Amino acid sequence: MTEQTQTSDSEGSILTVLDRLADSAPEDGLSLAQIMEALDERAFGAILFALAIPCCIPFLYGVPQIVALPMMAIAFQMVMGRSEPWMPAKFSARQIDRAGLTRIAKGGRSFFGWAEKIASPRLTFLAHHRAQRIVGAILCLFCGSILVPLPLTNSTPGFAVAMVAFGLMALDGAMMLLGMVIGLAWIGFLLILGPVALKELIKALIGVF
Repeated sequence: MTEQTQTSDSEGSILTVLDRLADSAPEDGLSLAQIMEALDERAFGAILFALAIPCCIPFLYGVPQIVALPMMAIAFQMVMGRSEPWMPAKFSARQIDRAGLTRIAKGGRSFFGWAEKIASPRLTFLAHHRAQRIVGAILCLFCGSILVPLPLTNSTPGFAVAMVAFGLMALDGAMMLLGMVIGLAWIGFLLILGPVALKELIKALIGVF
């Protein structure tokens, strides 16, 4: 198994593993350290994917704030060229309750069930260890934008991180590239419009729907 591959055949896909975590977790949930261990702590893609899923879910508050900084810390380790992810004790002790884990598992299938069907090794150089440094730097930008205190602003960069992470697990550079384009476009909107204008635009869109 390569460093980029996320789970063994016996464990099944990442979405299956998330389902099992949610089903077997105690009511008070699991710490991020326990989640890392269950996902295979050697795999950057699996951990980033699991942490990014709650950021994709609109109007899910609390969990995105729990995972955003740890997610950035993991992405930064890609920039540093680490072969295995590591999480500081301050972050690894953070707890996600069973209800939160269930929402993550359901959100994973809702947003990325399609990805399992179409993912395949393509443009694999993007998943290479050296390219991961650049990918990690881009993911750090996305994670930082999740922390911008505006409604719905976690969803787009969270989706971008999750897509890149899924592509990393599947060695699918095309999926990684698409995720990076989505995330960079979001960063562009944030910089061009500014937080105030973007906030008003989001409010208008919410009003329409």
